[in-house]
Amino acid sequence: MQLPKNDYLIAPDPSAARLTRAVSGTDHTGAPVDVSVVEERPLTIYLNRQEIVTAMTIGDYPEYLALGFLRNQGMLGDSEDITGVDYDEELEVVVVRTASETTYEEKLQKKTRTSGCAVGTVFGDMMEGLDQVELPASELRTSWLYALAQRINTTPSLYLEAGAIHGTVLCQGDRPLVYMEDVGRHNAVDKIAGWMLSEGVLGGDKMLYTTGRLTSEMVIKAALMGIPVLASRSGFTAWGVEIARQVGMTCIGRMRGKRFVCLSGEERLVRDIDPDSVPEEAKKSRRKASE
Repeated sequence: MQLPKNDYLIAPDPSAARLTRAVSGTDHTGAPVDVSVVEERPLTIYLNRQEIVTAMTIGDYPEYLALGFLRNQGMLGDSEDITGVDYDEELEVVVVRTASETTYEEKLQKKTRTSGCAVGTVFGDMMEGLDQVELPASELRTSWLYALAQRINTTPSLYLEAGAIHGTVLCQGDRPLVYMEDVGRHNAVDKIAGWMLSEGVLGGDKMLYTTGRLTSEMVIKAALMGIPVLASRSGFTAWGVEIARQVGMTCIGRMRGKRFVCLSGEERLVRDIDPDSVPEEAKKSRRKASE
């Protein structure tokens, strides 16, 4: 696939119907206020005839979410013959169809995956595929990090519009390509994984930027997508760092303004810009979202 040189392939649309709702309330002084809040709805994912999971999501890009979830859980291999992805908006169901039944259809029973940030689903299956991951050697220029942070943090988004949401961006060099949002950071990552699977895009020369914490689940998902660099505005968990070091991933967190911390994969970093030349992040560029 030919990737663009400048603009996003997919970017948030804060004005899209069904993603937010105006809710009336009062502020700290007792004055009436109308607040834009993010919608949350269930999406049930089937693999052929087997119900796999019900995810709580904002409802955009359901096909990508289903494909990416199944891919990141190891239920869809790179060579899988996908014959169809059918979304029923009324039933809020996505059915991913393959040419033959997979080994997971008899194995799994119904599970519920909430929007809670710490919840992981079928985590053991993800861990099983981790020992086969070989991330490619690549280069990460610090000038790219600063350019990406500035661009992403000023992109119109649901995060800026309503808060209570996570964003994840697939990047190449200093260019953001696909920007997905959802109530759970894992959903946003899975949407990107689904887009990559649909479009045949590989992750070896890409970076994943997220607003969420760099947990073990986030590191595993990025590794399974073949992406060697994971960066975040937020912090790390110890297990996330341990797994990143195990698979040879560059893991960068606490990215704000000119500051960041690298806890894994320092060898990829090329420090090609003086941090003192980078302006501090404007306080209003990304207001703190309601968690």
